[in-house]
Amino acid sequence: MNARILAINILARVRATDAYLNVVLDTVLSESPPKDPRDAALVTELTYGATRRQMALDYAITRFADRKLDALEDKVLAALRVGAYQLFHTRVPARAAVAETVQALKDVGLARASGFVNAILRKLSELPSPPLPSQKDPVEYLSVRESHPRWLVERWIRQFGRERAEGMLVANNTPPSVVIRANSAKVTRDALLAQLKEVGVDARATEASPVGIVLPSVGRVEDVYGYSEGLWQVQDEAAQLVGVYGAIPESARVLDACAAPGGKACHQAETHDVVAVDLHANKLRKIEAEAQRLGLSGRLKAYAHDASEPFPESWGEFHALVVDAPCTGLGTLRRHPELRYRRKEEDVARLATLQRRILENCQEAVPPGGLLVYAVCTPEPQEGQDQVDMFLRSHPEWTAEPPVLPGLKLPLAQAWLRTLPGPEGYDGFFAARLRKLY
Repeated sequence: MNARILAINILARVRATDAYLNVVLDTVLSESPPKDPRDAALVTELTYGATRRQMALDYAITRFADRKLDALEDKVLAALRVGAYQLFHTRVPARAAVAETVQALKDVGLARASGFVNAILRKLSELPSPPLPSQKDPVEYLSVRESHPRWLVERWIRQFGRERAEGMLVANNTPPSVVIRANSAKVTRDALLAQLKEVGVDARATEASPVGIVLPSVGRVEDVYGYSEGLWQVQDEAAQLVGVYGAIPESARVLDACAAPGGKACHQAETHDVVAVDLHANKLRKIEAEAQRLGLSGRLKAYAHDASEPFPESWGEFHALVVDAPCTGLGTLRRHPELRYRRKEEDVARLATLQRRILENCQEAVPPGGLLVYAVCTPEPQEGQDQVDMFLRSHPEWTAEPPVLPGLKLPLAQAWLRTLPGPEGYDGFFAARLRKLY
């Protein structure tokens, strides 16, 4: 199958099933691997690009479509978006973009819709640039130009100001670098960097994380040096910083209460005994497989459990809890672009309520003198700083205690770790390090 056929099938499946784009993409590429690695790269660009730019592409398509886009078959709409993305955002010649996309639609069994798609794409190909709303309504203009729902654009402008909000929107449409965390149980970052350079990988150290490495554009990460040896794990720099900021003493036994997909649990297991917990038993297999690949199985045990319910006494005592709470995920939209169209504004308050329940349950499991590291991958204050402020007001036995990390400059806001999407290249994270006094 060629790249455009795969892209149409992937986008259609994501729309039909509400699945995550990265999961469907990985599944399809492993089931039907293209013979040419460049085709895999093209499929990735077409699917992620069309999803990141979906609102702007739909705005353009709607100008020439004589029917509502919601009423179109999944593969027809996917073909329109794939074609429009190539016309506006790639160097593929317009004639080839139209012809190849229409042919791909025929090849997936929808020749009857090829005339409709061909007519729209040809009209789009004649435009000098993507059409956009008037700048008289700056929120609507930004919403369509950067393909983020209006409620989110309004919210971020209100919270962060126009300039920073616009930087966040632009960053969410920029493909992220592949960042890995050196597995300190096996290798130092400096040694791993030297080894990667020896085999011709032009990697560089992350700026804030002391354990991170930025890889150049690579194909399958599984093919990069050190993967099969368990020398590193893929993890965004901002997520790495949560583990660094937590600064949990090496003697501490750690409970990771919401562990999937397992990056933070494995990070802690490099130096601690860890019990990794997640509500969904099927996600634990991935955590266990990663722990085995990294050589950390002896230090990490995984159990299915609801973090808002008391933990079994049979698990024993823990000196520190990591609560990477379920959240809106609005700090990870460059990695999960489809999430921006699925989230609703009311999700912020709904998830904040769940976070509060989890936080209340988890703090009970921390002994006096113990630590709790609370984290969310969202820039929303209601899920981050406001959540922790409210917790501390109702729990005088707890205090905020930022770590002392000589020589490290972490992106801190007051006592909290906070990163925002933007030119710095981070995902959006918030973390608080809390100590139980009595």
